[in-house]
Amino acid sequence: VQLQASGGGLVQAGGSLRLSCEASGNTFSMYYLGWFRQAPGKGRDFVSAISWSGGYTYYADSVKGRFTISRDNDKNTVHLQMNSLKPEDTAVYYCAADVNYSGAYSYQIDYDYWGQGTLVTVSS
Repeated sequence: VQLQASGGGLVQAGGSLRLSCEASGNTFSMYYLGWFRQAPGKGRDFVSAISWSGGYTYYADSVKGRFTISRDNDKNTVHLQMNSLKPEDTAVYYCAADVNYSGAYSYQIDYDYWGQGTLVTVSS
C-alpha cells in the first residue's frame, strides 16, 4: 500500500487548508486511517483517525472542533479539513493506514503504512 499526502502549504492564522491522502490498492475500505503531525523539533503526535466506513471519528483535544476527518472509499482517499488554523498547528502532516485495527487508533506504532508527509505552515 502506498499513501500519497497532499494539500499542505502556507496559510495565515485563522485560515483553512484541506489535506488529502490517496492510497493505492483495492483494500482501502479495510483500513483504519489516521493523521499524525510532527512539529519542528518535536515528536510525531496523533491528530485524527477514522473507521473503515467513516462512522467513527476521533480527534486530539488540540484540534477538536477545528479539524474534520473524512474518507471516500470509492476514491481511496482520506481528507483532513483544517479550519481556524493556529501557528501551533505548523507541522509536517502524515497520513497512515492500520491494516489490523486493534482499538488503539492514536498509537502510531499500530499503523502499518505511512505517507511521505505534507508541510503545513501557519503564520501569525
